[in-house]
Amino acid sequence: MNTGRIDHQDIRIGTLVGGNARSADTIAQILPHGFESFEITFWQELGDCDVGALARDVRKTLDGSGAVISALGIFGNPLDPSAAKHEKTLEGWKTCIDNAHLFGADLVCGFAGRLIDKPIDASMKAYKKIFGELSKRAADKGVRLAFENCCMGGSWNAGDWNIAQYPAAWEMMFNELPAANVGLEWEPCHQMVKLIDPMPQLRKWAGKIFHVHGKDATIKWDVIREFGVNGPRQWAFHRTPGFGDSDWTAIISELRQQNWRGTIDIEGWHDPVYAKDLEMTGQVYALNHLKACRGGPYVANPTP
Repeated sequence: MNTGRIDHQDIRIGTLVGGNARSADTIAQILPHGFESFEITFWQELGDCDVGALARDVRKTLDGSGAVISALGIFGNPLDPSAAKHEKTLEGWKTCIDNAHLFGADLVCGFAGRLIDKPIDASMKAYKKIFGELSKRAADKGVRLAFENCCMGGSWNAGDWNIAQYPAAWEMMFNELPAANVGLEWEPCHQMVKLIDPMPQLRKWAGKIFHVHGKDATIKWDVIREFGVNGPRQWAFHRTPGFGDSDWTAIISELRQQNWRGTIDIEGWHDPVYAKDLEMTGQVYALNHLKACRGGPYVANPTP
């Protein structure tokens, strides 16, 4: 991938596309709107997906467009043997690692998993074992691994899916497994809905952030002040970028100040307004919003 700054190739803006027989068709339909990258995602398992055929079809669709496949994603619980589809999720990680190169990608993302309904620290031994092996497999193939910071309804003390929720958990994870090819698939939304300021952690952890999900949040402070965070009213909403509270200009500026290279891929489907019939309307608005926050159209400096 060309990661020079000419035409903003250092930070591309794209979106997520589900991994299935229609992936190439979906990309073909939305590519004209200006998406520059796509993360191909799978939920818990790859199912009957022919990964080689998928890679061939997707790359044919992208041929000549300049757009790229940024990552493959497999989202399930690979740590707890009692988790639903545990073995299929684990096999999905291995298959994505082994086949990422077919898509022209070097990144596989997903949940880190957890021991179900145990505190986060109780999962560290299993995490080190499973991802120690996966990280070596990935390193041998020039692939990086990144964990989304999504809580999936869990907390520090209990949950079903993911330990990579909090900066304190990241400290533990990277101490347990100090592999250079293991990092984060970060988004501000999952921190904001915990009332964590995403900017200080972005400054601290940029070197371990391999991929960014473009998802935002709206925090209704008036509801918090009146009803509290455990009251009867919802006080936080996941949003599509451009409709939430995040300053994406500041986020992208911070990434560039730290010489970050990569993609910001929009994670839609969660916005309470721009969903269903307005899903792609919201995504294209987010695409153009993030491009504006990136600085607008690239303009070359005058030649000396």
